[in-house]
Amino acid sequence: MPPAPAPYPGLVEMEFGVPIPGVIVEESRWARTALKKIPAGILDWPALFGRTAPVIIDMGCGNGRSTLHSAVARPEFDHLGVDILPVVIRYATRRGNQRGLTNVRFAVIGGRELLADHVAPHSVAEIHCYHPQPFYDPREFNRRLITPEFLVTAHRALLPGGRFYLQTDNPGYWAYMRSIMPEFFEWSELSGPWPDAPLGKTRREIMATSKKLPIFRGVGAARIELSLEDALAKAARLPPPVFNADRRLRELDREERE
Repeated sequence: MPPAPAPYPGLVEMEFGVPIPGVIVEESRWARTALKKIPAGILDWPALFGRTAPVIIDMGCGNGRSTLHSAVARPEFDHLGVDILPVVIRYATRRGNQRGLTNVRFAVIGGRELLADHVAPHSVAEIHCYHPQPFYDPREFNRRLITPEFLVTAHRALLPGGRFYLQTDNPGYWAYMRSIMPEFFEWSELSGPWPDAPLGKTRREIMATSKKLPIFRGVGAARIELSLEDALAKAARLPPPVFNADRRLRELDREERE
């Protein structure tokens, strides 16, 4: 990633010619958005954010663009952005701090671990997962995030009818996602650019779009009638995420990490 511009009040940061949401405020108004360590046990959302509000989780949030977009546009929601890479969380945290956002926290943790160990059942309004890693090496297929077992934990974490947003540029992953999402969610595929972010919500989306790659996205509402026992039974019958990860996208993966 290129060096960040020197912060000053009113600055709008740009990345690939697209503004990063929010405006840098005076240093006296900077926030503290870093959750340096996830506490043991279940997260207490009101204690974490200092208020009671609906919670949105952004998994694999990268440099924070998508989390910031939602936090700026929807101040009535609290947001937790997580990623397993400390370097991108440092970018996200700095940007959240400089924009004075009190409705955002960022943490280094995997989405699977977060939902399984730290999120109370039916306590989250929305989960967003944009461009999860497809993992090309067969030895790493077990690291693919979107699995039937993971969707059980996502369904459990969401409020009844809560929404799960998915996006990828990988056709193989998308074919798998669309085959299993309807088992746990009332599933709808979304076409065209995001109405509220036509140039892209994430760094990866902007990069993929610039290379004329297709973007696949959808949203599911947690099935109200699905019990945990039934969800677990479904997961046991569904296939794991084995698909062609489209190795042509590896070059874009390398560029994204730079």
